[in-house]
Amino acid sequence: MSEPSGEQPSIGDYGLIGDCHSSALVSSDASIDWCCLPRFDSGSCFGRLLDPERGGFCSVLLSGADPGSGSSSYVPDTLILQTVLESREATIRVLDFFAMHDGGALDPHRELVRVIECVRGAAEVEITVAPRFDYGAVRPWLRREGTQAFSAIGGDDGLLIAGDCELESDGQQLSEVRTLHAGERARLLIRYVRPHLLEHEPPELPTAADIDTRLEDTTAWWRRWRERVGADLDDDGALVRSALTLKALTYAPTGAIVAAPTTSLPETLGGARNWDYRYSWIRDSTLAAHALAELGCAREAERFRHFIVRSSAGHAEDLQILFGIGGERRVPEEEIELAGYRGSRQVRVGNDAARQVQLDAYGEILNLAWRWHRRGRSPTDDEWRFFAELVDSAAERWSEPDRGIWEWRGEPRHFVHSKACCWAALDRGLRLAEECSRSAPRRRWEKARREIEQAIDKRGYDADRGIFVQCFDEPELDAALLLLPVAGFIAFEDERMVRTADAVREELDADGFLYRYRRDDDLPGQEGAFIACSFWLAECYARQDRLAAAREVFDGAMRAASPLGLFSEEIDPRTREPLGNYPQTLTHLSHVAAAIALSEAPAQVSV
Repeated sequence: MSEPSGEQPSIGDYGLIGDCHSSALVSSDASIDWCCLPRFDSGSCFGRLLDPERGGFCSVLLSGADPGSGSSSYVPDTLILQTVLESREATIRVLDFFAMHDGGALDPHRELVRVIECVRGAAEVEITVAPRFDYGAVRPWLRREGTQAFSAIGGDDGLLIAGDCELESDGQQLSEVRTLHAGERARLLIRYVRPHLLEHEPPELPTAADIDTRLEDTTAWWRRWRERVGADLDDDGALVRSALTLKALTYAPTGAIVAAPTTSLPETLGGARNWDYRYSWIRDSTLAAHALAELGCAREAERFRHFIVRSSAGHAEDLQILFGIGGERRVPEEEIELAGYRGSRQVRVGNDAARQVQLDAYGEILNLAWRWHRRGRSPTDDEWRFFAELVDSAAERWSEPDRGIWEWRGEPRHFVHSKACCWAALDRGLRLAEECSRSAPRRRWEKARREIEQAIDKRGYDADRGIFVQCFDEPELDAALLLLPVAGFIAFEDERMVRTADAVREELDADGFLYRYRRDDDLPGQEGAFIACSFWLAECYARQDRLAAAREVFDGAMRAASPLGLFSEEIDPRTREPLGNYPQTLTHLSHVAAAIALSEAPAQVSV
């Protein structure tokens, strides 16, 4: 047997597994083509997704099965992926997961587990493990550890590869061909270890029974977590899948939430719009924390609030729009030599957006604090000092141009959404000061709030068309305007917002999806439609009691989901090809917000 040939799978062909520390993407042919250990933002150990030749992989092949014929699904209410491969002679099921257990937030197993079951017939199965560390730059040293295990080490990375498989090494990879009969299992466990620890004492090798227990424990762990999600809101399981995905993208030790577990999946195939999203964005994460709290998962929202205050050292001037998931401030961007996804030839590690000024972050954090207060958890003295500094900064800086919600890489502009978020910071700050009896420069904050509102009315609103615009004194539209009510700047049902929602749909529509904007952004190539924007429009319509339009837009956006219910960042409106990093936190949380809005809307249908 040999590796499947043909075109690299679409990103929508992959399923996500993870343990709230790291993650992996598994194709419907049961190949692990992306995995970063021990953290989401570590160098990859399996990276075939970004370089088919150099990246490394871990595959399971069934003799006689046609390439591309596999099918995947999740074990219900879990993040355990099951992939079925069939030939004329046999059927196998591959169960993939990261081992979970109580206490794993600070003491994780750091184990990627594969359980291969023969369901029918006699299956000739080939198992291959070909790790490559540091995004394919390091071919590890493969060493035998005992009778049924190997280590793979290189630099400061190491893997212990064990189980009941009888793997052999050719110096490049480990592999085994074996026959399984109906009812039999083969088990593979890949544990992350630091190389120097292997030198001090022999590793403890798991037995087959240990690995089966990992499967049982992991199933139980995810199902206990799923019970916290409100079942009455679910739309055929899609909402629970988004909730499980958002949970999987949280970094348990700190409470950070990654924007996506991948880097450099292009927004245009073969293009240069390739970014690293394996970090925690203030905006995305505050919205994700709110979405999880709405679903009954308030613990995640509280932990993220502490992460932001802690990472900013409790000072507004030290706030960044993104941090490393451990709270790191420096995430410098560099390009590395890889073929790229489908030959895009541009792979980035790090993200220079960390140095950008994005004023909307002030409003997002104060909105999170406000929502938390409304849930009965008012800010502590230390938190209030931090929040008050943020409100002061919004009062002082709102009139500056910034990079905006889309991390504009051209010259800064006066984005209306950013101004409205500064207004929200001031408004929420004033409300918190009033309701929590906190000392604050209320007159100055009230003055700044009025000034922002007047400036938006004068320069961010097109009176002739009766709609808000993307930037001061410019006619272009922006789908981020749909978030003005979410920020609290304007009511959903305000006539100006009703007209703005319709104008956004008319001018930014692309075969049923929405572009973020259509103006030149100084970057080469054309990006895809931004899936979250469609969910924003659906939420807007639902909150305006325009349920027929809301349902139409929502159902259209749901067409962008992968067969597993995962959403990418963007989609090609013409070919329906998923684009951008995957799965994307912002898209999933926008799906949650829109689904909740539809569930809470009045029963009558209007247009």
